[in-house]
Amino acid sequence: SPAVNILCLIKQVPDSLEVHMGSDLTLQRDFVAQVLNKADESAVELALQLRDQHGGTVTAMTMGPARAEGTLRELVARGVDHIALLTSPKCAGSDTLATARALAKTVEYLGPFDLILFGRRAADGETGQVGPMTAALLDIPCIANCVSAHLEGDTLCADQLTEDGNIHWQTKLPAAITMCDWSYALRLPTLMGLRKAKKADIRMLTPEEIGLDVQEAGLKGSPTRVVKASARPAGVRPTKKITVQEAVEIIRSLEVVP
Repeated sequence: SPAVNILCLIKQVPDSLEVHMGSDLTLQRDFVAQVLNKADESAVELALQLRDQHGGTVTAMTMGPARAEGTLRELVARGVDHIALLTSPKCAGSDTLATARALAKTVEYLGPFDLILFGRRAADGETGQVGPMTAALLDIPCIANCVSAHLEGDTLCADQLTEDGNIHWQTKLPAAITMCDWSYALRLPTLMGLRKAKKADIRMLTPEEIGLDVQEAGLKGSPTRVVKASARPAGVRPTKKITVQEAVEIIRSLEVVP
């Protein structure tokens, strides 16, 4: 089967629940350790396995502050071939649409790619929107919430997790998929990989270079924003405790069972 060029669009997320919001209700990340988003680990490992089977390259790219370089270098240590970072204060505060616009422009600039991989959602946002939005802007098919995938020639075969079980999809490349957390365990760094990571060239990109209109980036280009945030004590839900007998009577009153 032909070699595949794969792009993993990854995200750094805060390694803590102690994240504070600024006056503009965006997350303040400056003083919190950042780690690779858990679902993105599955995406990277699948990319590496597909490359090992079929040949080709794996590129990892993220949009974020300059310090995101550390996470990208760590991925080189684990087997990724190329890394790129889109960084600019003009991209700060981007909502999902502004993020997807920036990523789509980056894909077009760095590409072409046969397959684009995302984690299905980011731990600090939980929207699950960026992967499918980016694919829509690129006009390529997207299979979301995948637990496994493989290639048969130029056809992508993927199993999508749904509430009613798995659905098996097939689509021609180029395509995009978003991976569920824990689907693939990301391999450990190797000694050779660590050496390579230290010397790896990181491609630093700016909005101007990739042709991104800064009016469509960052807070300025975000049609949605957080206008209110309220705290709820962890583990406390508005529930009422009832006895088993009361539960049985409620179920009987619904006429679900005789």
